[in-house]
Amino acid sequence: MIYDLVIVGGGPAGATLASLLNKNIKALLIEGDGAEKTCGGLLSPDAQEFLARLGRTLPSDVLVDPQIFSVRTIDLHTKKECTYFRNYLNMRRKAFDDWMLSFIPAHIETIKGVVNSIEALPSGFLLTCRKDGTQTQIRTRKLVGADGAGSIVRRTFFPPLETEELVAFQQWFPASDESQPPLYTALFDKKTSTACSWTIQKGEHVLFGGIFPKDHTRQRFEEQKEKLRSVGFEFRRPMRSEGCKVLKPRSQKSFQCGSHNIFLIGEAAGFISPSSFEGISYAMKSAYYLSESLKTPNPSQSYFKMTTGLRNRLLLKLFKARVMYSPMLRSLALQTGLTGISPIE
Repeated sequence: MIYDLVIVGGGPAGATLASLLNKNIKALLIEGDGAEKTCGGLLSPDAQEFLARLGRTLPSDVLVDPQIFSVRTIDLHTKKECTYFRNYLNMRRKAFDDWMLSFIPAHIETIKGVVNSIEALPSGFLLTCRKDGTQTQIRTRKLVGADGAGSIVRRTFFPPLETEELVAFQQWFPASDESQPPLYTALFDKKTSTACSWTIQKGEHVLFGGIFPKDHTRQRFEEQKEKLRSVGFEFRRPMRSEGCKVLKPRSQKSFQCGSHNIFLIGEAAGFISPSSFEGISYAMKSAYYLSESLKTPNPSQSYFKMTTGLRNRLLLKLFKARVMYSPMLRSLALQTGLTGISPIE
């Protein structure tokens, strides 16, 4: 059997695309291994708006208490802080991914498996996939990489993106050990990371995680965790740890949409915010653009054009990132309290 289209990756990008494909496309979605994503699990306003455009409303079992309306921003070096209003939805990331997969119609085939290799053929592509402990081969005319920062589709057919390669690492702790109120906390520390970290309560657990350079990631994480105790956190009994690769865009060459019959969406294409590292909204939007492009005579050209605004928006966020991650400018912003809110005691 030869598929018209195979989607590698069952996260928000792959699931959104599979749910929007025309009925006349014979498609297969390879979900991956089903492992939990390293993610803070906050749904941004942009992602909420796009779900509204799709006519989808989140079920209560995807959400998790508490729902948080502010972010306490702390510079661990200067000890300056400010609280800002934010309208994120606190959710269970695995439950969200499963919910997104539930919109895939019955005519789209799905399997759980990991792609080990891809070979280009005159008539399309041959994928070797490990499924249920055995190797299987899959043929397709078109191929979509929705498989994240470490995309095997992108690595097989395209040169490396001009991005900064970082590591997201986080741990889960018992919420009962903590005396801090259940705020979402954004953390900065120029000694241990050039990016941001976070604390978020998820029901009976509290997450502490961050984005760190590749070198000495765990050491940097532990050093930052120790500094958090000076602002009231404990984080002494980790229940589980998780990590993954993150690509931070730096220029126009940080993105790859694909070519000919190969397409990349979501973080596989480099679509992730260089300031907040939010990627779900870009995953869904790029998937939508590709679903529309596949209806045209030249899908590759159409997809590249349709994602122009998305790429430009991410490039504009580079300026925001320079302010956020500049110790001097960040200190000034926290000191002045610009756009901050004043908590009522």
